[in-house]
This record gives sequence, C-alpha cells and structure tokens, in this order.
Amino acid sequence: MIFGKKEIRCGLIGEKLSHSFSPQIHSHLCDYSYTLFEMSENEVGEFVRSNKYDSTNVTIPYKKTVMPFLDEKSDEAERIGSVNTIIRTESGALRGENTDYFGFSYLLERSGIEISGKKVLILGTGGASLTARAVCADMGAESITFVSREGEINYGNVYDKCADTEVIINCTPVGMYPKNLVSPIELDRFPSLVGVADMIYNPAKTKLLLDAERLGIKNINGLSMLVAQAKRACELFLGEAIENSEIDRICSMIEAETGNIILVGMPGCGKSTIAKALAEATGRELIDTDELIVKNEERSIPEIFAAEGEEYFRECESRVAADVGKMSGKIISTGGGIVTRASNLDSLRQNGTIFFIRRELELLSRDGRPLSQGANLEEMYQKRHPLYLTFADFTVDNCTTVDECAEAIANIFLNGGKNENSYNQRP
Repeated sequence: MIFGKKEIRCGLIGEKLSHSFSPQIHSHLCDYSYTLFEMSENEVGEFVRSNKYDSTNVTIPYKKTVMPFLDEKSDEAERIGSVNTIIRTESGALRGENTDYFGFSYLLERSGIEISGKKVLILGTGGASLTARAVCADMGAESITFVSREGEINYGNVYDKCADTEVIINCTPVGMYPKNLVSPIELDRFPSLVGVADMIYNPAKTKLLLDAERLGIKNINGLSMLVAQAKRACELFLGEAIENSEIDRICSMIEAETGNIILVGMPGCGKSTIAKALAEATGRELIDTDELIVKNEERSIPEIFAAEGEEYFRECESRVAADVGKMSGKIISTGGGIVTRASNLDSLRQNGTIFFIRRELELLSRDGRPLSQGANLEEMYQKRHPLYLTFADFTVDNCTTVDECAEAIANIFLNGGKNENSYNQRP
C-alpha cells in the first residue's frame, strides 16, 4: 500500500548513511521525497533550524544532539530523552518525537524474547539505549544495566558483575557495515542468556547474532524496528494511519531484495552453471569467488596451487569470502573448498542463504581442478560432505536440468524456505 503523492520534503539526519535502508522503506510506505542528510555534529543545529525539510528522521549519533534545537517535544521523547523524528508543525514549530519506542516494542514482540522478570544488559549509552531502557522498563524487566567503555559497568568488568544477564540488547554500531564480523561482547560468558536483540540491520546477522545463533539463543536484528519506527514516522508525517501488517510485508520485501543467494558444493557439481541461470532469472549480479581470486592473483587456480600450495589459496579464498559476504542482493558461487575453513561460515551467512548443491560423485566434472584427480575426489567427498551440510541452510539435489534446479533455489529463497518442492532444510 502506498499513499498518494504528498508535496513534503522528508529525510534522515546522520553521520554515515551509506548503509541506510530508510529511503527504500519510506518509498514502500508513501511516495514523498526522502533524502539522506550526512553531516558532522557541528552542522546539526544549523540544519535542524533551517527550512530545508518538512519532517525528518534522526539516527545515530544525533538522537540526543538534536534536542536543544527543537521548540517542543512529545511526552514520550521527553521521558526517554531521545528524539528520532522531527515534525515541522503548521505553525512552523519543530516538534521532536520518538518513534523508536514503538519500533523497539514491535521488535521484541516479533522476536518472542521475554523481557518481563528478566535481567537486561544494554550495550551503549546513546539515544537508542535510552529507548531500549524505557521499553524494557515498561515491559517489566527485573533489572536494566548499561555497559559503556568507561562507565561503572564496562567491557572489562561486565563478565564478573553481570554474569547472570538473561537478555542482551546491542545499541552500539559495533559490527555494523562496513566493519562487519566484530562483536562488542562475548556471549558464551553469560550462562543464563536466553535472548539477544541487535539494533543493527546491515548486515542482517552481525557477529553478535551469529554467535547467539550458534549457542542456540533466541535472537533478532534491527530491521523490524527500523521498519516499524518508519511506519510510525510516516503516520506522523502524513497524519494518516497505516496498518501494522505493512511492517511485516516491507520486512519480507527488504530481506528478499538484500539477501544473497550463496551456492556451495563439490568441485564440478554445477554451481557455476546454476549460478548463471539464477542471475539471468533474477536479474542479480553474479559473483564467483574463484574468478575473483584469479583476478586478484593474476594467475589461474592450478598455477596458484603449483606455485604457492593449498594453504595460500585458502587464505586468498577467505579474504574474498569476507569481502563478498558484506555485499547485498547477489548470487554468489563459491569454490568447492570454501567449507574447509569454519571462519568462512560467518562471512557467508551474515547476509546470505546458503544452498548446498548435491550431485552424485560419479557425475562430478574433474577438468581443470587440481584436487579432483584420481582417488583424491572420493576422499575429498567423504571429508567435505558433512561440512557442506553444516554450512548450508538448504540442500538441493542437482539431478534435473539447470533451469529446474535454479528455479527450485529461487522459489525457496523468495518464499523464505516455505514451499512444497523437495529439498532439505537446516535443522
């Protein structure tokens, strides 16, 4: 649902906004102008008081910075001490609102993470953390503790002083694109932990969330919060109500648009051919990790193996995996041995759904593949098969045509794994 064209100028104020999904979210909600305004802290006041916009959102690190420049604030914004939405009223006054409260409440409800009676640890002390505190307090948290670099509870003593933490909420930018795969805290040092919420939405799975997933802990990223607060902001911009069902619709749309489809499997299983068919069918860019390595090294894979050995090649492969894993909306075909390094799993899964292309041993192509000669292939298959299953979200058998296999993968991905075709899913 998109409301009619409104002649209003809207946008987002922040320090670094290249990662933002906000323009596409607002375009799905309503057809008004929505611009990204990157600026330094000393530019914020002049911009807020200018006449360059009608209404705007505010993101880190300026949710508290903007407050002195406003004429009035909603009761919720005053109570929380943070503003993420500024409305220019009919009288010309600047009114601060906090739609993050609605957004974070929606996120927790969607996650199934129980807050009532729980000991909550909030990472960070900026504007987003104030919203998290207000929501958790209203939901009946037993205790709420802030962690900061130099506070009474800091990243040096938190494991001793807060070992009984049950829910962790990350309100810092640690792990956000482009500084992926770093975590602000070690989850395995909290034995009572039952839930992790990360306000970051790019990448879809931060290192914090990947660690939570590995430990079997309920977790959620910040996309649903971003969309829910945008829905509420849009209502304020337009003075019109929008159904909450729009939040889930837009979340699903963005997840499909930005997620990578990643193919793993034995050398010669047909990954490259299927990836090309997928790219043609979906209009997505195809990334082949082996081709990137060849381009970077300016020599063929057999030449790399002959001159430097397999370990050197695996180092090159891991660097490429880390780079392509940050990308969004791609088809990524990987080399057969990418699963031999456990660290590559996080690189690929942070933004991707991984498909294991399974093909019978005797049907695998061996041409131009240094490790697929003679008895090596059968031994390799026995070693790697369980690794492919560990990496993969889904297993698809390459036993029909290329187009049929590509179509099955696309259907699984676009339906979030919910279709009736034959495939195996990660337990």
